[in-house]
Amino acid sequence: MTSADITHSEKNTPDVKQDFASLLSALLADNALYEPSASGELVYRCQLDKLFTTLTILKSNVDLDFAQLSDLTAVDYPDRLQRFELVYQLLSISNNQRVRILCAVDEGQIVPSVTGFFKSAEWSEREVWDMYGLFFSDHPDLRRLLTDYGFEGHPLRKDFPLTGYVEVRYDDIEKRVAYQPVQLTQEYRDFDFLSPWEGDQELVHSTLNAEEEKDTMLKQDGDA
Repeated sequence: MTSADITHSEKNTPDVKQDFASLLSALLADNALYEPSASGELVYRCQLDKLFTTLTILKSNVDLDFAQLSDLTAVDYPDRLQRFELVYQLLSISNNQRVRILCAVDEGQIVPSVTGFFKSAEWSEREVWDMYGLFFSDHPDLRRLLTDYGFEGHPLRKDFPLTGYVEVRYDDIEKRVAYQPVQLTQEYRDFDFLSPWEGDQELVHSTLNAEEEKDTMLKQDGDA
């Protein structure tokens, strides 16, 4: 029985999913390794030099038919030897299956663009470049996507400051948008993390003691 003989709903049964996972692992054996997932998703990890081949197999093999790249993003892990992890989410509509491909890359490594056979990757790769600074070779238009063209840095890196490096404002005198270094009005803020119901216990006790002393003095004056 081939995948064409199975109805769309039957492709979600455990036995069919297991058979599909076995087929997927066999076809990717020389390029990507299965990585167990707590949610039971199909997740595979490959090296950067095997990425293009892995994605080609997933799309071009008629039994897999992962014709759609539904998402492409990255994650920053500063403590890892290879700091960034690329995440490719693919969908096979004919098999009603999804697969995730993980690929670790180091800062400065050049990633091959997959826009040649996944047109949807064009904006996703631009977003990854904009947010993480990962460069994709042979991309037709690798410009920033979400930030301004003069923006400094890549905002989704873990070492990017929350305030950014520059601020943008409209200059009424020069009648244009102006960029200037971020200048905080104060070096730090002293936040009160105490419960609003409990308050500052030392202050509460001192206030109560002062009120008790006042009541005592008033009572003494009344007795006198």
